[in-house]
Amino acid sequence: MSLRSIAEVSALIRRRDVSPVEVVQECLACIERLNPTLNAFITVMAESALAAAAQAEKDIQSGSWRGPLHGIPIGLKDLIDTAGVRTTAASAVLENRVPTEDADVVKRLKAAGAIIIGKQNLHEFAYGGSSLVSHFGPVRNPVNPEFIAGGSSGGSVAAVGSAMCYAAIGTDTAGSIREPAALCGLVGLKPTYDFVSTHGIIPLSKSLDHAGPITRCVEDAAIVLNAITEKKDSRASLNQGIADFVIGIPRKFFFDDLDNEVASAVERAITQLANLGATVRDIELPVNNDRTLQSYESYQFHREMAAATPELYQPETLRRINSGEGVAEAQYQLALRELQKTRAEIAERFREIDAVVTPTTPVPAPRISDLLGDPALLRPAELLLLRNTRPVNVWGLPAISVPCGCTSAGLPIGLQIIGRNREEAKVLRAAYAYEQAAKSI
Repeated sequence: MSLRSIAEVSALIRRRDVSPVEVVQECLACIERLNPTLNAFITVMAESALAAAAQAEKDIQSGSWRGPLHGIPIGLKDLIDTAGVRTTAASAVLENRVPTEDADVVKRLKAAGAIIIGKQNLHEFAYGGSSLVSHFGPVRNPVNPEFIAGGSSGGSVAAVGSAMCYAAIGTDTAGSIREPAALCGLVGLKPTYDFVSTHGIIPLSKSLDHAGPITRCVEDAAIVLNAITEKKDSRASLNQGIADFVIGIPRKFFFDDLDNEVASAVERAITQLANLGATVRDIELPVNNDRTLQSYESYQFHREMAAATPELYQPETLRRINSGEGVAEAQYQLALRELQKTRAEIAERFREIDAVVTPTTPVPAPRISDLLGDPALLRPAELLLLRNTRPVNVWGLPAISVPCGCTSAGLPIGLQIIGRNREEAKVLRAAYAYEQAAKSI
């Protein structure tokens, strides 16, 4: 069962061929077996998950099926609040913090019948792209544990990729859903800014933070997205194809200095999209790499805690937080105005195209020993890995990473598909069309 999709397992549960209790037990067994190596979970909610699964089984047997997530085990990045269960942000600062209320996204998942199986490791306070900096230790890639899982949602991708759960909710401020999904061969969706509520999620940068699903296939991402937002059904149009799509390829910046195997895989994917009937053409997009907003907002959130207990932060996290100390309020307000201007301008650029395609990351996952062996390499490696995803957070547009091959060493490569504001359904449609076509190759 563990390698099935949510859609497949949901059908079995609904027909009562499989019990939600069995599904949860299988995931818990997988956690027990693999978590000591991958370090994906900080807190495993075995008792409450089994109780919720037993209740789901009763509800479904009585005819009260709530939808495709009913009885499905899902994990949460451990900066998403859970009532009565500690939420640490992978930091000693909050090691014993127990929220009294669920985050909005958790309330929605529970209303859909999902089983929350645990809280997942991450880069401390989401301030990094490797998930090597954590009070609870580094996360490892489920494809090859010698390599990073990416970040900051590293534990979430490691858990989904190793079948410890069927999906996870991550957060994405500069690529923290898409980048690790790409490095681990998964699907990671960053919805439009504010499309999914971030209320009850510990922020990194409130102007750039997004929450979204990490899954093993595109249809599952659509299923989870439907559950965590009130908006239109993103699953309904998956099969409509992309023959009417105009797809833009922004080669400047996004295709600079690519790893050769990444470049080849992405070019094959672009050819496949054209073969599916899409009109593909080169375009140029303006990229704003100013980090004033993130620096200021993260510093303001942490200012009091960092002053009171600096020793509880990982040193590298504290360094990154304190980099925002010198950003003045006037600079911040100017950056906010520039953000709104940029988002309006990019919306105009997308009026004549349905989607933009880029490599998700310019390079595959680095080896953990290389980055830990020379700490000076860590931040430059993270910035490179997040280079192609960061602009999309500034734009506030929906974007997804889907697997598009592997290197000769077996490391996954991701394809990023970016869409218009609030057009998650089209982004998922393009991703699904490519995914299905890639299966037949």
